[in-house]
Amino acid sequence: MKHLIATVIVLFLFSCGEKLLKKPEDLIPKDKMINILSDLAILNAAKNSNADILRDHNIEPTSFVFQKYEVDSLQFVTSDAYYASIPKEYEAMYTEIEAFLEKEKGRITEEKRISDSLLLESNLKNRPLKRDKSKTRDSLL
Repeated sequence: MKHLIATVIVLFLFSCGEKLLKKPEDLIPKDKMINILSDLAILNAAKNSNADILRDHNIEPTSFVFQKYEVDSLQFVTSDAYYASIPKEYEAMYTEIEAFLEKEKGRITEEKRISDSLLLESNLKNRPLKRDKSKTRDSLL
């Protein structure tokens, strides 16, 4: 039984290290692929939360990203499959994407906090003062 488990572990480790797919001729470079996947994550989140805005502006997230990075869907799929066949590299890519998204979330949260505080300050300055009529100068004399 121990030999079977050891054999399975050794086979698993060797299979993780070898490339299962041949490198495509039009492979999207790793840094560009990370940018594409990051943008797709952001736009798909926007699509799920505000689909009407994207629809009103005739934006289809996947097509928009492919046009932005000048790649086609087949090139993306083959590149994604190739990177996925190298688990450690693929995991490192997604770790980088996650870090980028967390950084963007923090930046956006801070911008929103500043915007909200400026809006609140503006509203307080423009709000007319309410006077308590029961405590007018004449009533105190």
